[in-house]
Amino acid sequence: MRKKQANILVVDDQEEILFSVKMILKKQFESIFTTNDPRKIISLLSENPIDVVLLDMNYRIGFEDGREGIHWLKEIQLLSPQTVVILMTGFGKIETAVEGIKIGAFDYVLKPWNNEKLLTTIDNAVHESRKKSKKLIVKPEEKKYFTGTSDKIKRAYTIADKVAKTDANVLILGENGTGKFVFAQHIHQNSQRKDNPFVHVDLGSLSDNLFESELFGYAKGAFTDAQTDTPGRFETAANGTIFLDEIGNIPLHLQSKLLHVLQTKSVTRLGESKARPLNVRIIAATNSDIKAEVINKTFREDLLYRINTMEITLPALRERKDDIVPMAEYLLNEIGEKYNQPDIVFDENVAKYLEKYPWKGNVREMENKIERALILSENNIITVTDLDILDFEDIPIDDENPLSEMEKNAIEKSLLKNNRNISKTAEELGLSRASLYRRIEKYGLKNIE
Repeated sequence: MRKKQANILVVDDQEEILFSVKMILKKQFESIFTTNDPRKIISLLSENPIDVVLLDMNYRIGFEDGREGIHWLKEIQLLSPQTVVILMTGFGKIETAVEGIKIGAFDYVLKPWNNEKLLTTIDNAVHESRKKSKKLIVKPEEKKYFTGTSDKIKRAYTIADKVAKTDANVLILGENGTGKFVFAQHIHQNSQRKDNPFVHVDLGSLSDNLFESELFGYAKGAFTDAQTDTPGRFETAANGTIFLDEIGNIPLHLQSKLLHVLQTKSVTRLGESKARPLNVRIIAATNSDIKAEVINKTFREDLLYRINTMEITLPALRERKDDIVPMAEYLLNEIGEKYNQPDIVFDENVAKYLEKYPWKGNVREMENKIERALILSENNIITVTDLDILDFEDIPIDDENPLSEMEKNAIEKSLLKNNRNISKTAEELGLSRASLYRRIEKYGLKNIE
């Protein structure tokens, strides 16, 4: 059988897995690359047009939460948008793989795998990579995001537009999900550096032992398996912008290393002694109370002064009441296009519940709920129950309330699902145990089987 012209990269820390996968894949695909060190992904992607990456999710002994896999998935997406990623995970550890699919992974395979299914999945991924490559031939227009009309967000954009014209370092503050990444991109795209790289580094998912090699790069022979000279993320962002996301998560002992780079405007690769000059704009972001961390001596004050020439605070979605419904409509249109359902709409009574809901996860939570609701919806109409935004604690126990029947059905289903375990049912519904008992009494669900 003629081999398919495709470049496949397999990344796993176990040599026996790399060998087994290569033996399976080389019968069907032209070029198979393997590495047991995820830090080599950057150089391999730079040197080879990789179509598909088969990526393990754990690399360090004792760390099996899959966060490293998520980190490298994001890196691949930034470095090589046309490359398709398939995640590998063990049975019983699927949740993080599903999270990976939500942020762009093509699929996942379970270890131990079925050979036929593995080949089919990779073949489908190669086909997907070809489609993505065709789309990337034409330079896409700059993506437009919903901005909003509330005073707080307009003020934030006004500051951003002013600072974008300068090279001042910017610190973006705000809760999780408020759009700090989008805001950093907005500043870059409106700056004189817009035609140069925008490099995103998720410091929250970067382990201590990868910090220096990832950010600063390394020389050949600097450590075991450092077989080639490799630039770090600062060098990759040359003449452009580096976005240091979740900077508040950097351990104190590594903050001094970052501070040195910012002070000297130079970087020294691991294994080298000569500093390389840097021309890069710094945008940082955090969801933590960074000034409180300075007071508590968990974040260096001198580092804060280096990154916050200009501070921009993004408001939480609950502080932008006038933007909530228009934001939801915008996201629904975007997600509807993604799933080829452009005619999808909200039920007429959804708006008031969107405005009442607390949105603790902000725009990210809203996007997640709308995408989930679209998948569950029927007849191209998304209802309140599809969105899962009913706050049961706020619904009065009143037989006249039109939501009572809806609430009763939800409680009944949850009780059956959780084998009448009150604690699990209450947690799933967002109720206290006392509130759940009152509703069980009210709706006569004591003897439910």
